[in-house]
Amino acid sequence: MPEIIQIDIAGRDRPGITMALTGVLAQYGVPVLDIGQSVIHDTLALGLLVEVPDGAGGTPVFRDLLFEAHALGLDLRFTPVAADDYEHWVGEQGQPRHIVTLLGCVITAEHLARVSAVVTRNGLNIEQITRLSGRISRRPEAASSGHESIQLWLKGPVPDVGALHGELLGLGAELDVDIAIQEDDVFRRNRRLVCFDMDSTLIQAEVIDELAAAAGVGDQVAEITEAAMRGEMDFAESFRRRMALLEGMPEPALAGIAERLPITDGAERLIRTLKALGFRVAILSGGFTYFAEHLQRRLGLDDVHANRLEFEDGRLTGKVTGPIVDGARKAELLRELAAQEGIRLEQVIAVGDGANDLPMLSIAGLGIAFRAKPVVKARARHAIGTVGLDGILYLLGMRDRDLAALEVAQATGPLAGSATGSA
Repeated sequence: MPEIIQIDIAGRDRPGITMALTGVLAQYGVPVLDIGQSVIHDTLALGLLVEVPDGAGGTPVFRDLLFEAHALGLDLRFTPVAADDYEHWVGEQGQPRHIVTLLGCVITAEHLARVSAVVTRNGLNIEQITRLSGRISRRPEAASSGHESIQLWLKGPVPDVGALHGELLGLGAELDVDIAIQEDDVFRRNRRLVCFDMDSTLIQAEVIDELAAAAGVGDQVAEITEAAMRGEMDFAESFRRRMALLEGMPEPALAGIAERLPITDGAERLIRTLKALGFRVAILSGGFTYFAEHLQRRLGLDDVHANRLEFEDGRLTGKVTGPIVDGARKAELLRELAAQEGIRLEQVIAVGDGANDLPMLSIAGLGIAFRAKPVVKARARHAIGTVGLDGILYLLGMRDRDLAALEVAQATGPLAGSATGSA
């Protein structure tokens, strides 16, 4: 009866190792049931699961593998695998997988130890660890990217993903890193649409506050905003009252504000990359189309949905035309854009910072609270606060070396291809 053997190979990596060892197996017609390999700093770890003839029939295979490994300077170990153990491994193929992504200025051993402890307490196993950010040069003159990211692939059922998210969120706040957990499914690898809030997300400002300051009514607008935050009035009522204070403001003043809007760090790189990969990118904002369309032209966005200011004789009337874009309207627009693309909501990414972004964050496959208030971070499934907007690329599984290659491709000519959500 055939015997299942696990072969573990370790040593210094070089070209031709896999060819040589599998060549020996091929000479004897040995089936390879599974294979896995990793290389860390030129050190190889290669594992093979094979089925060989029982008893003395397998001896020549083992002998020739040992000779080949010795010639290559490799350590080789054989471990018999019981049939029941192998079938158990086969059964585990259908187990749920989740991905935990760490993002921060620096990822230390403490970060990894504390996250691993949470994983262990929840009965999960770390199946693979990948560094997404580039290796760090230790030379004094080397420039730092200012951020790091490491991805952990977890195996096992998660009875309460919300509770695990809450535990990781609290740990991230304690350690000053971002920790996100996602289910590793087909939709994660096939995102197609990204919807951004504008104010305090794509730009580092609240446009209505900038308008109020220019009009000399900043304090009054701030009072209304605070009243709304205390729950004394809803978003629509507070919006109308703030708009009314801007009546008579000349349009040239708006143009100056639009030109000065500070783009959030990482936004241009993120959108440039998403567009190169074929994503559709939209703004869904409770702000104003006047400013969102300025960003659309600057960043090359596909769609803009926001409140349209009303002008009369070159001045603001203090009103907007059409329905007010609030949280419910953002979620409705996100659904409409997904339907236009012919995709599921699981293939949509939504990014925002405020309470009125929560409806769209909750229905998107990847809803990200970006530098958000604590109440929004607690309710969103994912949050980023320690890195720029381009940190989202790590949540999509992209590595620095992939992004560098993409930037080279963009610089040398047009890029054809479709969106992809995983490295």
